[in-house]
Amino acid sequence: MKVLNRTRNECLGNVKIADTFISRFKGFMFKKDIKRGLLLEMPEGRGRRGSSIHMFFMKIPLDVIFLDSEKRVVDLATLKPWQIYIPKKPAKYIIELPQGSIEDSGTRIGDIMEFYR
Repeated sequence: MKVLNRTRNECLGNVKIADTFISRFKGFMFKKDIKRGLLLEMPEGRGRRGSSIHMFFMKIPLDVIFLDSEKRVVDLATLKPWQIYIPKKPAKYIIELPQGSIEDSGTRIGDIMEFYR
């Protein structure tokens, strides 16, 4: 699946979907590099803390984009291994990408994303 920043007409690349507890928990743990991003679909009604992510057992930093149910960017972060992050607002979708992806795409809070095959 591809992720497009519709607001800026920028493709952020290909992502794999993580829509189960195990796939969301595992994420990129133990990976030395990543070739494509990861789209985490969060269960409804979990709130801000339920949208948190961890970088336990990570070997590389990541750019993370938090989206609401309308796929609007509600928070952005660049995280290092072993960090825990709680977004400023609850997120329905979380996109994990190689470090530098946010800056390269010009993505900002309020932008609208789109997913397509």
